[in-house]
Amino acid sequence: MSIITTIEDLRVLAKRRVPRMFYDYADAGSWTESTYRANETDFAAIKFRQRVAVNLVDRSLKSTMIGQEVAMPVALAPTGLTGMQHADGEILAARAAEKIGVPFTLSTMSICSIEDVAARTKKPFWFQLYVMKDRDFIERLIDRAKAANCSALVLTLDLQVLGQRHKDIRNGMTAPPKLTIPNMMNLATKPRWCLNMLRTPRRHFGNIVGHAKSVSDMSSLSSWTSQQFDPALSWRDVEWIKNRWGGKLIIKGIMDNEDARLCVESGADALIVSNHGGRQLDGAQSSIGALPGIVDAVGKEIEVHMDGGIRSGQDVIRALALGAKGVYIGRPFLYGLGAMGEAGVARCLEIIRNELDLTMAFCGLRDVTHVDRNILLPGTY
Repeated sequence: MSIITTIEDLRVLAKRRVPRMFYDYADAGSWTESTYRANETDFAAIKFRQRVAVNLVDRSLKSTMIGQEVAMPVALAPTGLTGMQHADGEILAARAAEKIGVPFTLSTMSICSIEDVAARTKKPFWFQLYVMKDRDFIERLIDRAKAANCSALVLTLDLQVLGQRHKDIRNGMTAPPKLTIPNMMNLATKPRWCLNMLRTPRRHFGNIVGHAKSVSDMSSLSSWTSQQFDPALSWRDVEWIKNRWGGKLIIKGIMDNEDARLCVESGADALIVSNHGGRQLDGAQSSIGALPGIVDAVGKEIEVHMDGGIRSGQDVIRALALGAKGVYIGRPFLYGLGAMGEAGVARCLEIIRNELDLTMAFCGLRDVTHVDRNILLPGTY
């Protein structure tokens, strides 16, 4: 195996090792995928001001996100079916994040349950919540996150209805995969993945099976999920969830200045500028394109984070310069996980940390908390 030096190296290796339906699930957008592509390409237009002859000794990437100390202002985003990229994927990713010193966010639609991850990690992690029609299930899910000592709740608001993702439809994506002839032919080319999956009992949606009413197997789960995402979700529900949770609340899925102001009014601790990785409304603005306007709209009244399109430490510092207090990476750590398990996630974070540090230095700064628009070339953002 060649030396892994970039996120792209991890992506290429993951594509070789992960079954097609799960690789495509992670590495795809909705409809024409125009927003998915824009999330990444819009970063490239933002140029840096290179500085020289500045003291660069004792550089620091340490910062905080919602008051929590982080080794760098980067968190692992909540991603569904992480445990299908690699066996026990959520546990492995959480462990890697813990070692590096950044937050890990567990998805409602994870394969490993809240309890699985809590029992196999040492530090509190964050939990991401989807709002279902079954409010009793949601109450119990919030209570389970409390019992697991989760230190923040990330409430996703942009999945009231599911975007049309053509690759998932064509692949007949399920977890675990159905043993059709095309699937079996593809799985036969992924022996490492298959062997690891045979060693774990975690192959279903761990937060749901055995916890939601009338859900006992994959067929009923699939039906339940399609029926349960709540199109009637409102800001009144946000208030109810905030009160039920009682801890740090982050609202994910904000792409509009007016919605950002509503986040402030809701009393949330932070918002995440996010278009769900280009997997919901195709034709929407890129996350990095929406970020500056939202930062200006809310000022310092709420902490602003962002995700979508980050593929390097340089992208991280661009987002910080445009006002983000922290960023989330989804696909990059999934590439690392699919490529090399826990070591791959750690390698992903190491790559981003190194690129962030070097770029900060070339821009003439020693402390990541001092990054602002002054490091960017006017007219490129």
